[in-house]
Amino acid sequence: MAEGAAPRPIPLTLLTGFLGAGKTTLLNRLLRDEAFAATAVIVNEFGEIGLDHLLIEKADDGLIELSAGCICCTIRGELAEALDRLLVGLATGRIASIERVVVETTGLADPAPILSLLTRHPTLAERFRFDGVVTVVDARSGAATLDTHAEAVRQVAVADRIVLTKADIAPNDADALVARLKRLNPAAPVLDARREALPEMLIGCGPFDPDARGADVRAWMAAEAFADGDHDHHDVNRHDNHIATFALHSSGGMASGDVLEFLDRLEIGHASRLLRVKGILGIAEDPEHPVVIQGVQGLFSPPVSLPRWPDADRTSRIVFIGRDVDRRAIEMLFDGFTGVASIDTPDRQALLDNPLAIWRHR
Repeated sequence: MAEGAAPRPIPLTLLTGFLGAGKTTLLNRLLRDEAFAATAVIVNEFGEIGLDHLLIEKADDGLIELSAGCICCTIRGELAEALDRLLVGLATGRIASIERVVVETTGLADPAPILSLLTRHPTLAERFRFDGVVTVVDARSGAATLDTHAEAVRQVAVADRIVLTKADIAPNDADALVARLKRLNPAAPVLDARREALPEMLIGCGPFDPDARGADVRAWMAAEAFADGDHDHHDVNRHDNHIATFALHSSGGMASGDVLEFLDRLEIGHASRLLRVKGILGIAEDPEHPVVIQGVQGLFSPPVSLPRWPDADRTSRIVFIGRDVDRRAIEMLFDGFTGVASIDTPDRQALLDNPLAIWRHR
């Protein structure tokens, strides 16, 4: 670059998709690929504690976690500050180079206000080249999600590319879902995460052009332009009041044979209300190797053992996001399996002897 020349704008991709669609899995593929070696990641979580940054395999100076709220409403300013920190890191030499930035939104994020920030902020628009929206859709639960959650519809409607995940475990043929996605967004190609190479999924999507989208997208973006200039009309909590998040902690581990029992009882008692469950559980017999548990809309994946704890904190931690969830019943279930004694709460043996015991204490 010639002396005095303006620095080349850094490409920035917005990675979105509803809770549990597979965004973190896609990010881990990206960070293992040499073509993305100099990629910085900003990850946002909706919850009392953050876990996604622990499950991203390359957590160094190029990763920034935003966990104080949702990026689309309460912490847009923090996103601007995080991008500015990356620029400062480059200027001071703390970060050697950044060839690309990926911003991963929380699964509940409405993308319109984030797009407004990234495309209209005077400084950010100068230093970062917005390179489009990649929306991840879960083939297993995508249709039900679109039926129920307006955020998921918006995430699809603004996408430059749609990446379909979990097609191999979807209960039905994904053709009907693909046809629906194309009706929502005829301009975005629908790519199969199993078959497409990462560059085809993530590079060169944009720039984002609301005028090339349908009338709904143009209206959403126009509303955000108004809100950006009038904070009295800006909705700082645009999520359904029935959706809430909480986290459970335990200093003790769970017996390895009880993990599936615990997940089974979560599924039996709360599947219809749980949107997302993710956590790291210590194992009583093998304290050096915790397991990761993941659930999406009441369906749980098999636990995955980690080679080590991802950070210095060795407490078991689970984040729940759900609609009208009975928090106390889940706390009692968790305490029973992790050995936390409490009055009027069934212990592990009571749960195993009588699986319905927990529900009698509501």
